[in-house]
Amino acid sequence: MLPRFVPRVLLCLLALLVGCSGTDTSAPASAPPWADGMVTVRAADLPAEARDTLALIDRGGPFPYDRDGAVFGNVERLLPAHERGYYREYTVRTPGSPDRGARRLVTGRGGEIYYTDDHYDSFRAVLR
Repeated sequence: MLPRFVPRVLLCLLALLVGCSGTDTSAPASAPPWADGMVTVRAADLPAEARDTLALIDRGGPFPYDRDGAVFGNVERLLPAHERGYYREYTVRTPGSPDRGARRLVTGRGGEIYYTDDHYDSFRAVLR
């Protein structure tokens, strides 16, 4: 027969484990103000093709698609509001796609970078 305190100790340990399981230790301590309230992704955790596109953006091109660097109008209003021309969009190659696919990086003049893999239905702030 177990002493009376053993089930209580086990219950406490279980509660502690469950409480800690939702903690994301990979999340940054603080995101930049422009990413406040947004889902974030570290640049290192983006798909390889998105990291390649980031490297092209950093170098200033050349870009493989005519629309790369075009103004992103933010008509979905999912990104913070700014004047037209503030945001630029870049294609993230999708292997096997017959066209540009749905993946994009959107940059802001203030250094912001956003990633979408569903053609602007949602965005994640890219943290570097």
